[in-house]
Amino acid sequence: MEFTKSLIKGKLIKRYKRFFTDVKIGKKIVTAHCPNTGSMKGLLDEGNQVYLLPNNDPKRKLKYGLEIIKSRKNLVGVNTHMANRIVEHGLNNNLINELKNNDSVKPEVFFNKETRFDFLLKKKKQKIFVEVKNVTLFRNKDTAEFPDAPTARGIKHLFTLIDAIKKSYKTYLIFLVQIQNMKYFKIARDIDEEYYKTYLIAKKAGVNFLAYRCDISSKKIFINKKLKIIDD
Repeated sequence: MEFTKSLIKGKLIKRYKRFFTDVKIGKKIVTAHCPNTGSMKGLLDEGNQVYLLPNNDPKRKLKYGLEIIKSRKNLVGVNTHMANRIVEHGLNNNLINELKNNDSVKPEVFFNKETRFDFLLKKKKQKIFVEVKNVTLFRNKDTAEFPDAPTARGIKHLFTLIDAIKKSYKTYLIFLVQIQNMKYFKIARDIDEEYYKTYLIAKKAGVNFLAYRCDISSKKIFINKKLKIIDD
């Protein structure tokens, strides 16, 4: 996925009210939209280098959107709305080894009245549901983690993926690691023990778990490497 415009470099001052970030660009301070309502644990230190996407839409009050934060020498893609677009690009360009050569790729497909998954793939006679989780947490130099806060919604998705298996779908959950230089991925058990337990139940039930790292720059973000998943 290429950015539609050149990103502007700045320094993070603070994030507040979930949707707002103050950023210093040169001698000017601007307020940018934060497209990530999660905790963004470990990323919000004052002075961190950030990259903003400018916009000229007269309907939007904020003229910048936060796209990337540089934390501990690693670029991190923080726009959660980009995650599905990155994965869709990966599916259409055969960048995900386990999910190549699909006959069709449909985004945002309802499984039942309450839940829709990020993608429905069709390959020959097999129907495959794919759910995507954006990963921005890292607490050591080479291991990405999810979640960065307790996630009841994430647990619900795991149980629904299990239900889909019972109805003859194949299911995958992709942890999209938008962090440079990561080698491994694991569930942050200390942050959400219930999610970890449900992950193990889902894995035993046949849900396929993948972790893929992105190549990140101020020009584009795309999937480039599979990571080993570590189970504690």
